Parts: sequence; C-alpha cells; structure tokens
Amino acid sequence: MTKDVKLKVINMSWKLHSEVEMSYLNHSAKQGSTEWLEKQRILLADMSLHLLQTAISPDDMNLDRLRDNLYAILTITDQFLPNAGLKKAAKNIYKST
Repeated sequence: MTKDVKLKVINMSWKLHSEVEMSYLNHSAKQGSTEWLEKQRILLADMSLHLLQTAISPDDMNLDRLRDNLYAILTITDQFLPNAGLKKAAKNIYKST
C-alpha cells in the first residue's frame, strides 16, 4: 500500500470515526441496562478504527499505540466472549514493555 493510499484510508477512517464516536456519545445506555452491550458494540467499532489508523500509518509502527488499541479492544470484547480469557490477554499486552 502506498503512502498516499494509506493517508487516504486514514482520512476516510476519521470521517467514520466521527460518526461512530457521536453515536457512542449520544447513546444513553448505562452499565447494567439492556442497551449496554449495544453501546459497547459502538465503542468496539470506535476502537477498531483507531487500530486501523495505527496499523496503516505511513510512519513506523507505534508499539505503544498498538498496545493501547489492542488493550481497549480486548477489554471491550471480553463482555461478548467472557470465556475466552481476553482480560488476561489484555493484561499481558503491557508485560513486554
């Protein structure tokens, strides 16, 4: 992927991010409510866009940002896959630093 294509994708992702983040901020669900997991799905999409931006940056891979992206994704996803050990995996992400 060329630098120009990477920058184009990142710019498009920021537009998507704005929409997703606005949806998250406007969602009224509180933890424990029946709509909480729907709000968490929106947050997962938001964090996934950040991972996309980190992964295709034309600069060198920012490992701290990558760790942060993955930590957030694993932590949120643990609610959907509670038996997958994602919380433990998330904690291990920072052990290599």
